[in-house]
Amino acid sequence: MEIPYTVTARKDTGLFNSKVGIWLFLASEVMLFGGLFSGYIFLRIYADYPWPERTLPVLPGLINTFVLIGSSVTVVFAWAALKMRQWRRFQVFMGITIACAAIFMVLKGIEYTAKWGHQAVRMDDYAIVEGHTHKAELDDHGHFHVIHGKKYPDHAFPANRIVFETNEIQIDLTRFYAPYMKELIEQAEERGSKILLADTIAGKRNPKADEKTVAMAGEELAVGFLKDARELFLDARAHNAGVRTDELRRLWRVAKKNNPGEPAYLLASSVQVDDAALAPRLVPATGTVKFNVQPPMPFVFKRSWIRESEESARLKDDTILRGKLQECPLVMGVDAIDFRYMAQKAEAAGKEPMSVIANSWLLQKPEYKELWKQHLESVEKLEQKLIDSHGWKDEARGIANRVPTDTERYRIGWKDLVEYKTGERPSMVQGFAGPSHKKEEFAKAFPELEIPNEKISLQSKFTPKWNTYYAIYFTLTGLHGLHVIGGAIVLAYYLFFSKGLYLRNPEWLANRVEVGGLFWHFVDLVWIFLFPILYLM
Repeated sequence: MEIPYTVTARKDTGLFNSKVGIWLFLASEVMLFGGLFSGYIFLRIYADYPWPERTLPVLPGLINTFVLIGSSVTVVFAWAALKMRQWRRFQVFMGITIACAAIFMVLKGIEYTAKWGHQAVRMDDYAIVEGHTHKAELDDHGHFHVIHGKKYPDHAFPANRIVFETNEIQIDLTRFYAPYMKELIEQAEERGSKILLADTIAGKRNPKADEKTVAMAGEELAVGFLKDARELFLDARAHNAGVRTDELRRLWRVAKKNNPGEPAYLLASSVQVDDAALAPRLVPATGTVKFNVQPPMPFVFKRSWIRESEESARLKDDTILRGKLQECPLVMGVDAIDFRYMAQKAEAAGKEPMSVIANSWLLQKPEYKELWKQHLESVEKLEQKLIDSHGWKDEARGIANRVPTDTERYRIGWKDLVEYKTGERPSMVQGFAGPSHKKEEFAKAFPELEIPNEKISLQSKFTPKWNTYYAIYFTLTGLHGLHVIGGAIVLAYYLFFSKGLYLRNPEWLANRVEVGGLFWHFVDLVWIFLFPILYLM
């Protein structure tokens, strides 16, 4: 049975089947993106921290806007070429459309790379600094040193790590994370140390089983025997739990038999398992194993892996390290300073923001104090310019019609730093993907900052971890990017694998391209909303 209206349209509606299907699909897409846009609006309105404004480089987004608009035109030309039975023109215009999709994703990749490589730190007084972390290394004595220069040794690591000199490691057999263990082993091998088992791991799965030795004292740490030890421990624990459960059931039966009719809650205090009496039926079960680091050595960890104190540290899998925390400040080249959050907190506490900012830890450093002084002079000039342009609302009370925004007043951006240092403000083209620390003329304007561990409240790349703005930014642009990739794959299929269909039934191929074009127009329309909301506002 042939399905009607797959190629020709119904006379009453003028629609064929696939066009009805794509409209229904696009309706669901509108609801999806409509919900996300609504969520963005509410998150921005009710944000309890200063919402990032104009933090994305405008030029890549602007180029991508014109690229998608152009591709929407060329996909229509491709469809029109099929309707006129001009295969070569169809190939040209569809090829341009796919090339536009590739350009869009390349620019988006550049933008994402810049975000993933950019560091942000919120200090304990709510001052925020942004920039790029320097590289560091450990010397022969295990001390932390920052590397200055363009070439780094292979063993260099980002200068935002925690260095903990360790002499003993305690591992939880039920929670250990194999990648953490492999990292410990690799670092020990690199520095010529050994992680040796303190006591032999042996035990029974039940009293009747033969004792099994998993590893002897002095053996080096290995993920394999940790897994074997975990199985032995879990089997022993399961056996002991079963023994205690059986004994508890027996005691309840005896209690109910001796006290007929008594409520269970009155009998509970008398039903107690005697572990000493059960000892012959139980088997030893130890859930932790200890290792000695010989000789003691410093391990380097990502900050997200570890919670540290002066003499002990705990990894996220509950592995405990004992030793001494090393001096390992977070060292970065600063390309933005943001006091908006500090000002917001000061206002909430009924304090004058400028005085709080002036007493911040960062501004106790002469270089940053001078930068802030230059910024205040720039804000003062801006205030006067706004007064000259828009006048006073109430001159007697000193209320102007227009005043600088909080972003202009409390934030020093990377272009501001370059202008304060060189006297020239970078153009939109120079800041194509944001601040570049590789360009010598920019890098000189970005001062170095060492932030002690105790001053750091939160540190992250510009990823969803940093704040809600970046969480929804990556959600919206990432989902839109997947739509671009999916649409480009479909259009590429029409271009490279549909010659046979064109020769058999060109109208059917034209209908398919029309449907694909409708989806492509929707992708373009979503970006038209995304660009101003995320890049310009």
